[in-house]
Amino acid sequence: MNVLLIGSGGREHAIAWKISQSSLLSNLYVAPGNAGTETLATNVDLDQMDFASIGRFVRKHNINMLIVGPEAPLVGGIIDFFQDSEKFEGLITIGPRKAGAMLEGSKDFAKEFMLRHNIPTADYATFTSDNIKKAKEFLLELTPPYVIKADGLAAGKGVIITSDRAEAEATLDDILIGNQFGEAGSRVVIEQFMEGIEVSYFVITDGDAYRILPSAKDYKRVGEGDTGPNTGGMGAVSPVPFVDAEFHTKTVNQIIIPTIKGLKEDKIPYNGFIFIGLMKVGSDPYVVEFNTRLGDPETEVVLPRIKSDLLHMFDSLGSGMLSEYDLQIDDRVATTVILTSGGYPESYDKGLIIDGLNNKLNPKEGIIFHAGTKASRGKVHTNGGRVIACTGLGANIDRALERSYKIVDSINFEKKQYRKDIGEDLRKSEE
Repeated sequence: MNVLLIGSGGREHAIAWKISQSSLLSNLYVAPGNAGTETLATNVDLDQMDFASIGRFVRKHNINMLIVGPEAPLVGGIIDFFQDSEKFEGLITIGPRKAGAMLEGSKDFAKEFMLRHNIPTADYATFTSDNIKKAKEFLLELTPPYVIKADGLAAGKGVIITSDRAEAEATLDDILIGNQFGEAGSRVVIEQFMEGIEVSYFVITDGDAYRILPSAKDYKRVGEGDTGPNTGGMGAVSPVPFVDAEFHTKTVNQIIIPTIKGLKEDKIPYNGFIFIGLMKVGSDPYVVEFNTRLGDPETEVVLPRIKSDLLHMFDSLGSGMLSEYDLQIDDRVATTVILTSGGYPESYDKGLIIDGLNNKLNPKEGIIFHAGTKASRGKVHTNGGRVIACTGLGANIDRALERSYKIVDSINFEKKQYRKDIGEDLRKSEE
């Protein structure tokens, strides 16, 4: 099977790493990829939003399966482009059509979907620049902290939480008047804050059958103790200790099944991943957000815990046989710590040489996943805000984190930064 994977981050390196182990694989291409995927596949210099160019590559190289990693091409309609053309008949596509991707592409759309299908979530209201006065008045109805979200895609940085009403009002001005997030912020969703602890669920579905991947918890804030601005993610842990049988059953019955049934009732075909960001409030799950692809950096802890063949799962999804697929999960704990460029998530330098990537690792204990990297003249350079994911595996969270931080210490580049407290809250909960 010839496979083309779209994307260039840690998620895509982890997917490439996993499917490269499949007996079904003939040739793997990644567009545009990074220095990590280059060691497993053929990187292809294609723009992920240039569907016509991707289509020409698919035809020229007899691609059998297209896997879309990031959200932007999904929301942009890449799956529709291929499924609606007779030129690509027989091509297996992994990812939802644009209608399904709107669960991630618009927070207001997702909220309306949840209300319509009785899926538990926080109370909210949506506003534009035309009714910014009403938005500020709505803040008075809420108990702080205030949760303000740009409606569209903002690379994981479009959520602002503050207890200060003046700051909340200034945030509304920045987004709706100052275009802080561009078109993504043409509307804002203001939510009631939910007091609890977050966990991510990952489901793959063909619209009928589904499989639940391992749970994970990621760490969004740039600073230790969950301080500072939101990022694309500074680390992750899987599994999550507080996800007990009761919480899991509630999540399946109150959220996962109603979501899949809701898509069907709304006549939205779906063939791919649903990432469900949950808040555990007491013992009950509430949806914080939907994403319509695998998360990053959660993928870097979820996929190392899948023992079965990932490409076989994708093939089963494409052929309508997902219900027959046997998903096997490793009992070990996986943790990942993200090395970022100094200054991230604000401005940062690129092109800095990365040392220590060739240090030998026992693959049963640790894996290095590239995110923002680029190979040039025999050396690997930084090429993004999040640079490397340092994934450790162990019988418990302590052992896994020990191995993650051992990898962290072995890799160096100028202005390297990372959080030193990934998983600390979960360690305390296990004590």
